[in-house]
Amino acid sequence: MLARRELVGELMDDPVLASAAHLEALRGLQRINRISFTSAALWPRIERILAADRTANASLLDVACGGGDVAIALARRARRRGFVLQTEGCDISETALHHASEQARHAGERVKFFRLDVTAEPLPRHYTFITCTLFLHHLADAFIVALLCTLARSCDYLLVSDLIRGWTGYALTWIGTRLLSRSSIVQEDGLRSVRAALTLDEARALATQAGLRGARFEHQWPQRFLMTWSSASGGFHGRN
Repeated sequence: MLARRELVGELMDDPVLASAAHLEALRGLQRINRISFTSAALWPRIERILAADRTANASLLDVACGGGDVAIALARRARRRGFVLQTEGCDISETALHHASEQARHAGERVKFFRLDVTAEPLPRHYTFITCTLFLHHLADAFIVALLCTLARSCDYLLVSDLIRGWTGYALTWIGTRLLSRSSIVQEDGLRSVRAALTLDEARALATQAGLRGARFEHQWPQRFLMTWSSASGGFHGRN
């Protein structure tokens, strides 16, 4: 079953999903991201770059931000460390964006959220950092390559985190989604996500196809990879 990617639509992507069910699922994903140290894995790379030039007017965009918890957590870490980091998040879901804005307001963090379909629309500006977590597995290989090209053109540093397809991750997802969320959507989509995820070799190959020379991959808890790339590490040689 896990020998090849199995791309099927996820329940949270259904445009007619009831708002209450969607919000319950977003809260479940927030708990999963916290346990998975999603923002904690991204932050050390961002902090090192910010620390090298505290005078820079740095900016960050979290692509396919969902409920906004990663963007908010990164903004909080930057503020507490005394960095100026203009933080934004984009997503296609109005429900998710409204939830994200409310979460930012309650947290007292100034994070701007806006609607954008990154598979079809251009990014509005160039950013210092672009982060993207748990989104690649929603896309077919050709769309992943196109997305990586789009993101690389619009940032100095790109950080992408996603699931690794395999039986260990499948088992951890089955257990974790049931311990951390009562949402049947989260529980079902979690398993669909693992079946649609990439292996490390597949992720490396797609980054190469996208022209991301110098992209680095790390295995992270719990059965995720983190890809980091900078425009200075080998450059972008993607499609025009």
